[in-house]
Amino acid sequence: MSPLLLSVLLSLVSAVAYAAAAIVQERVAASASGPRYAPLRSPAWWVSVLLNGLGATLHVVALAYGPLSLVQPLGALTIVFALPMAALFVGRRAGRRAWRGALMATVGLAGLLSLTNGSDAQSLADGERWMLAAGTTAVVAVLFTAAHLVGRSVLRSVILAAGAGVSFGMASVFTKSVAEEWTSAAPLAEWTGLLVLSALAVTGLLLSQASYRGAGLAAPLATVTVVNPVVAAAVGLTLFGESFRYGTAGTVAALVCGAVAAGGLVQLTLDRMTVPPEALSVSDAGAPAGSGSSSGVVSSSGAPSDGDAPRPEVGQRIDVGAVPGTRPHLEVEMRSRAVAGRP
Repeated sequence: MSPLLLSVLLSLVSAVAYAAAAIVQERVAASASGPRYAPLRSPAWWVSVLLNGLGATLHVVALAYGPLSLVQPLGALTIVFALPMAALFVGRRAGRRAWRGALMATVGLAGLLSLTNGSDAQSLADGERWMLAAGTTAVVAVLFTAAHLVGRSVLRSVILAAGAGVSFGMASVFTKSVAEEWTSAAPLAEWTGLLVLSALAVTGLLLSQASYRGAGLAAPLATVTVVNPVVAAAVGLTLFGESFRYGTAGTVAALVCGAVAAGGLVQLTLDRMTVPPEALSVSDAGAPAGSGSSSGVVSSSGAPSDGDAPRPEVGQRIDVGAVPGTRPHLEVEMRSRAVAGRP
């Protein structure tokens, strides 16, 4: 087998491993009532950690056999693999809008990465490393705070996924920097870089786990898949001496590809934020007001959606009670109530 073909095969298997890990993480987030960020008592979550480690290892090995311009775009296939795998193994089917957004994000990201030229790369000085570490910490902290200020669970999840993507992308940058400076004569000389990339990798894992709570699979996974290499590519262009192929034309094409990828993320986010009218279901009509025996979801826009309807988060219910007074038309009053000890 030729090195190029081996690189392609390893890249594809790596993308499948990442997709499987994302599916397991989403199922853990949907079913677990424990910690949002680190469900340490869930065996399935540890399986997802091992799958993520396997995907990262295969990705690094693929880079040893093939060029960066080939391996990185193939990694963008994670979201494309994840949707049919979720439908096959856990019965989570994606609608037309979700597929359209996933394909747009993948094509845009693949095109952007294929235009990046990694020749004449430079190494990072110690001052630049610390500047990147401090800047990354500040950006992730801002995204983390913004996620907890957003009311909608889908937007919160996308923001957390963006924070995870930033962490993973910067971990890749530090991995590249440590790999270039590491020597067998002084194996621990780069311990500070190893410490930083380990912290970034763990932060990305915890944020990505939390991003799946209340948002399904496609939108958070696509956000991480796009933000991760875009952040790494941006640092490569500014600090590592990398550039886009084909000069000005390549730069314009890269901007177009970035816009396509961003449009795909918007499609995936809107797919989760729009609730189909049939999601409104009121059962046990004779139940007294405020009894909590009936629940439903109401779309504010009334527009149908091709994707799965967002559901209440674990530990919450949506009560539909009687509206006092006489009304010439039907009104539904909704309020969220946490139910302790109940899924």
